[in-house]
Amino acid sequence: MLQRLLVSCLLAATGATAFAAPAKYDIDTAHTQVVFRWDHFGFSKPSATLEKISGTFLLDTADLAKSSIEVTLPLDGLHTGVPKLDEHLKSADFFDAAKYPNITFKSTKVEKIGADQLKVSGDLTVHGVTRPVVLNVHVNKIGDNPMLKAPSAGFDAETTLKRSDFGVSAYVPNVSDEIKVHITLDSHLAKS
Repeated sequence: MLQRLLVSCLLAATGATAFAAPAKYDIDTAHTQVVFRWDHFGFSKPSATLEKISGTFLLDTADLAKSSIEVTLPLDGLHTGVPKLDEHLKSADFFDAAKYPNITFKSTKVEKIGADQLKVSGDLTVHGVTRPVVLNVHVNKIGDNPMLKAPSAGFDAETTLKRSDFGVSAYVPNVSDEIKVHITLDSHLAKS
């Protein structure tokens, strides 16, 4: 009888693990950054950050390929450290933030391509134009955060975009068409 009970409990636990769904993680906005860099007439390589981020992150720690992310980056969170440049980038010359106030990304596929490497494909919308993009992602760490005492996950991602693909082509080629993007993301298991 005891043996049957133990086998039943073991099978139930195995079944629960096999059918576990991705869990919702909250994006830690204090430790998440989106940084993009461009070439300015060959003289410098300035950068800007998108400092506001919201979205839904579903993480399957047992099978990362079953994970997904959808984020919104409001352009009122764009900062270069130079207020006049911030205004110019938000103007109709570039992002036209009055008409298109947000940048969005929604993953369509996650592939594991190495021990700590993922390829995340998705749809990026900038300036009212949606294009497919691929993020090359490094899994920094998945485990318990010692400060929060909660399951956490961190990732870095990189991609290169052509801004003209999104209708943002002012000053090309003197100001580079290619934009290098680096993302670092920290997240924690959402409290139910």
